[in-house]
Amino acid sequence: MVVVSLETGKVVEGGYKPSSDLDTHLELYRKYPQIGGVAHTHSTNAVAFAQAGMDIPALGTTHADCFYGDIPCTRELTKEEVESDYELNTGKVIIEEIEKRGYDVMSIPGIIVKNHGPFSWGSNADKAVYNAVVLDKVAEIDLKTLLLNKDAEMKQYILDKHYFGKHGPGASYGQK
Repeated sequence: MVVVSLETGKVVEGGYKPSSDLDTHLELYRKYPQIGGVAHTHSTNAVAFAQAGMDIPALGTTHADCFYGDIPCTRELTKEEVESDYELNTGKVIIEEIEKRGYDVMSIPGIIVKNHGPFSWGSNADKAVYNAVVLDKVAEIDLKTLLLNKDAEMKQYILDKHYFGKHGPGASYGQK
């Protein structure tokens, strides 16, 4: 891990170079102060959805335990966006999708970038990595589910029961 300045992106602690996706991460941190950690992977199952340009649909309770709805796929970046400042524009496209859909960034703590892969986040780095693992696992489950039944779905009341059972003031699931 390397610590960088939120304002400048310069290394302030650590002996490593920051991620090549630093500008994407900084865009997310600057826009959403509740984000305390960002993870970016190229996990196989989530990348399959990104390459297909498809949201990862909320089909089951494993998904609903962490993500309150479909995990969105962004639009494809334009040639100009890629050639001018790819990493910065990736962050902008992520934010554009979140804002367009009007969802709470901490209720759906991840997104897939078309033809690229998943970005996830959380209140700290550990939660961002946890959400990255869950994101890919639900992508794997969805791939298998949709092979068996292309019309699979989950009703909103089931999503609500599982998500709000673990999140928010009425959460009752798990240990205190």
